[in-house]
Amino acid sequence: MRIVARFYIAPDGLHAIAVSIVPSAALLDRALVYRSAILGSKGSGVQRVVAHREREESEMTARGTAARSGAAAQNAGAAVTESSGYEWLARAGFVARGLIYMIIGVLALKLALGAGGKTTNQEGALNTIAHQPFGRLLLLAVAIGLGGYALWRLVRAAVGQHGDSSFDRISGVASGIVYAGMCLIAVKLLVGAKPSSSANPDKATAGVFGWPGGIWLVGIAGAILIGVGLYQGYRALSKDFLDDSKTEQMSPTARHWFERIGVFGYLARMVVFGLTGVFLVKAAIDSRAKTAIGLDGALAQLANQSYGQLLLGVVATGLIAFGIYSLADARYRRI
Repeated sequence: MRIVARFYIAPDGLHAIAVSIVPSAALLDRALVYRSAILGSKGSGVQRVVAHREREESEMTARGTAARSGAAAQNAGAAVTESSGYEWLARAGFVARGLIYMIIGVLALKLALGAGGKTTNQEGALNTIAHQPFGRLLLLAVAIGLGGYALWRLVRAAVGQHGDSSFDRISGVASGIVYAGMCLIAVKLLVGAKPSSSANPDKATAGVFGWPGGIWLVGIAGAILIGVGLYQGYRALSKDFLDDSKTEQMSPTARHWFERIGVFGYLARMVVFGLTGVFLVKAAIDSRAKTAIGLDGALAQLANQSYGQLLLGVVATGLIAFGIYSLADARYRRI
């Protein structure tokens, strides 16, 4: 490395000096290497910043696409729920549900009164409809109604309406699946298919026992049914079911009876769902599939108790009340 000094004398007598450092060739080469290394490291940092920014933009784009897709799906769901055909199917479903509960209740009430009758479940009610005059036509109408009800429950669970909570939407999915199964049973009866053995609670339970953890599954199913029964009781006592209907369009007398019939009906459902769940839990604890019962078994258990005919008569009347409530709700339900 060399140090070079230059002196300057200006005309006015001022002096100036300039000093410069001239690096050697080896030092210059080394400096160039260090500069390249520094720039390279800075370049890697820049690349990382750019890559991070690109990832952020990609994620924002993906979120925007997902949001647009969700909005499109929600708009499509809203278009379905606001259609007249959808509303018609949903209201037909309430009529079908009402008829099924009324048939179950009437048959059980006749048994309680000693006027014939029998305890039956939803499939038995559908079979009773099929054997009436114009039974196949009636059964076809009921099947359409059950399918419409299942569709309404499932679509509402997916889209969400009227401030539905997460619990409301989950219960909507469960209800939709149950009524879709009932619709399938009605279709099978229409085409002349024989009922499957799974329709028998003890045989279905025995089949589940054969699954890995089957006993636990049966016990959990029983506990869920007990919970459903308790929820029916809560709805009856709190009368929150009135919020689901357009009670403001009813006359004071109609609203009074709508409330009374609804409370009675929900209490009856609490009894039959609760009993069904209890016996499922008992079947799991005892590992005895024959202990499991369905709706008809729950009614039969009532008949076998002390004052059984009275108990059966009261619950049967409650099921009829729930059927009437469902028919009225077909008119006033907030779809």
